Amino acid sequence: MQSTTENDLECIEIKKHFGSVRAVDDVSFDIPKGSFFSILGPSGCGKTTLMRMIAGFEQPNSGDIRIKGKSVIGTPPNRRNVKMVFQHLALFPMMNVYENIAYGLRCAGASKDVIRTKVHDVLARISLPDVANREISQLSGGQKQRIAIARCMVLDPDVLLLDEPLGALDLKLREAMKIELKLLQHQFDTTFVYITHDQSEALVMSDHVAIMDKGKFVQIGTPQELYHKPKAAFVAGFVGDTNRWAGRVTRVEDGAVEVETEAGLTMRGSVRGAGAPSVGDAVHVFVRPEFIKAEKSGADAQKIDAGHNVIEGKIDSILFNGANSRVLVRGRAGELIEADVVLTGGTEDLKPKDDVTLSWSAEQTMSFKV
Repeated sequence: MQSTTENDLECIEIKKHFGSVRAVDDVSFDIPKGSFFSILGPSGCGKTTLMRMIAGFEQPNSGDIRIKGKSVIGTPPNRRNVKMVFQHLALFPMMNVYENIAYGLRCAGASKDVIRTKVHDVLARISLPDVANREISQLSGGQKQRIAIARCMVLDPDVLLLDEPLGALDLKLREAMKIELKLLQHQFDTTFVYITHDQSEALVMSDHVAIMDKGKFVQIGTPQELYHKPKAAFVAGFVGDTNRWAGRVTRVEDGAVEVETEAGLTMRGSVRGAGAPSVGDAVHVFVRPEFIKAEKSGADAQKIDAGHNVIEGKIDSILFNGANSRVLVRGRAGELIEADVVLTGGTEDLKPKDDVTLSWSAEQTMSFKV
């Protein structure tokens, strides 16, 4: 990887071991100026350790970390132009809003006039111009989030690190704050590095997302690339909702495979990921619920296109979510399959216990060699 000042952050072959545990195992990536970059992975995958190394709270065993093209290995946290918003925000309860935001500027020796100007400017930019004299206890959860970000942004960091800052919020506020964070990132035009185990947060806000597992980056891409073009079975299963089957290849032809699942189902799918499968190879097959068409079985059922995968089953239950709801279908082999449907409220709607036919195309069926 070649260093460039066009990148706000570069990590080069970073490794961090705790005894025999490889918390971060040879990770490399770079983030261009003004990007919203998320690191998404399950708990324990190493994402927090990686962020702590970028912030300077941990040192890598090997590799390099560069901010604006300059290595910061060995540089203490307070001398890196990197700021961090913690999961629990760490606002000072004994200080009001103004004092919280001004704290870093005072520590840096800024004059009272500079502090006053910068604090009021940043409060205006986060759309909270009238809360300077409020106590922290008087703020809502969303306001506290914005004050925590303002306290960092008033110091003009090159990179802002966010360690699952929405985890403590209720669902409705968390959904609203995803939009707020994206708007704030555009407002400040600062590189945000966001870590989370919540795929919705990463996909909604990010320009690029890194999927991390067992200390390694499995794939880096745009949210659309990760969702529609996963390069590994782990990514296909972790990003978005999906149905999954295990099976073995019975036929290979022109980049497509025919698979017999462990439940005895025959499926046709497209080959994804590294390594072309051969007959007899074990594979994992994925299909997303929105690609599956569900309709009542019987004479009135519409004709299914040739080459589509077809499963007969009975509706076990319906998860109502307005117009776009999800049906859980029990297949003839006992497997549970999820399909998204549009419910209009009319008599033609699907109902529990209905016999249904599920169908989807081979192109929308992702097959990965195990």
